[in-house]
Amino acid sequence: MTTAAPNAAPNGLRWAHVGLNCRDQKATEDFYTRHFGFRRARVVEADGTRVVFLRNGPACLELFATDADPLVTAEKDGPAAPGTARHLAFQVDDVDAFLAAAGGELEPTLGPLTFDEFIPGWKTVWVADPDGVVVEVSQGYTDQSTEELATYA
Repeated sequence: MTTAAPNAAPNGLRWAHVGLNCRDQKATEDFYTRHFGFRRARVVEADGTRVVFLRNGPACLELFATDADPLVTAEKDGPAAPGTARHLAFQVDDVDAFLAAAGGELEPTLGPLTFDEFIPGWKTVWVADPDGVVVEVSQGYTDQSTEELATYA
């Protein structure tokens, strides 16, 4: 008999994707393709609506075209409004190299900042996609050990 790992997701549950509303679907696709290594994985068209799926390994973005106005303005590390995502986050080996490879196309909304007091080598920068979704890019993050986590209620 197999025993599920503690806190294992029920019934094979696993992360699927994030759906993003886009004023310019092509510009958003180009942004995540060029800077974050995504590729087009599927296009679905029905009733005059096109939905584009982008994939980078297990991460998937679902892009919906919209002409609605933004609810929040991209700034710093993202909106604090409940019911909105604060930011999307990606890991890289070197934040400075990532920014350099972007050739000045990515304007930071915050940072780069270092968080060595929490994790030696942890460094993060935040940028915004064409629709104002804040995207965090960091290096050096690691989870706490089980022993460290046990000290928190």
